[in-house]
Amino acid sequence: LAQPVQYRDYSRISHKEINDYVKNLRERRFSGYYGGVHPSERKEITEDIPLAKFPEPEQVIIPLSMHVGKPAVPIVKVGDHVNVGQKIAEQDGFISCCIHSSVSGTVTAIEPHTHPNKGPGVMSIVIRSDGNDTPDESVKPAGKLEDLTPDEIVEIVKEKGITGMGGAGFPTYVKLKPNKPIDAVLLNGCECEPVLTADHRVLLEYPDSVIFGLQAIMKAVNAPKGYIVIEDNKPDA
Repeated sequence: LAQPVQYRDYSRISHKEINDYVKNLRERRFSGYYGGVHPSERKEITEDIPLAKFPEPEQVIIPLSMHVGKPAVPIVKVGDHVNVGQKIAEQDGFISCCIHSSVSGTVTAIEPHTHPNKGPGVMSIVIRSDGNDTPDESVKPAGKLEDLTPDEIVEIVKEKGITGMGGAGFPTYVKLKPNKPIDAVLLNGCECEPVLTADHRVLLEYPDSVIFGLQAIMKAVNAPKGYIVIEDNKPDA
C-alpha cells in the first residue's frame, strides 16, 4: 500500500515492450500455483429436497429492465387489469425484451424502484395481485415443434421475453440467430457452485421439458447435435 502509483504513458506505446511483457507474464503465470481453492460442495443440504412453489405475493414490482440493453416500454397504465403471462411492456430496440405479468391483478403504479443489481431509480410496473392467477388468453401452445420453422421458434422466444438468468440477462432470441454454423448445442447442467442444487432438481423433476427445450434450440440454430452437460456429483440427474 505504501508503494507509489505507477502510471503508463499511453501517448508513447511500444508494441514490442507490451508483447514482451505479456509473453513474460504467460511464462511465469503458474509459478507457485498448486491448484487454488476447492471449497466443500455441500450439495447434500438440498439435493434431495423437491422444488417448491413460492408463496403467492400480494404485490409484485416488475422492473422494465429485466435484461441487458434498453428498458422495455410499458403498454399498460395505472388501473388496468392484467392476467398471468400478459405482455405489459414492449421491447425497445434489438437488444431489449418484452416483459410479462407474473400475477393477475391491477396495475397500481408505474414508477422508479430499486433494482436487485442496477440500483435505485429503475422504472417498474407495480401490480396488486387478485389471488386468482388467471392466465392470459395469449398463454397457449404455439403448435407442434416439428411444424414450426426456425424463424418461428426464434419469434416465440422473442415475444415471450425469454432471457438468460445470469447477471447480464441477455435476450435469448439474439443468441438463437448466430449467423454462423453451429456444430452442437450444450446445455450447462454442471452447477459447479457450492450449495446450489436448483439445476440438479430441475433436471430430476422436469427432464421432458429440458429435453424439449434442447430440441427447440437445436432446430432454431440448425444444430445436428445437442448435449446436456452434467457434473459427476449428480449421477441421478
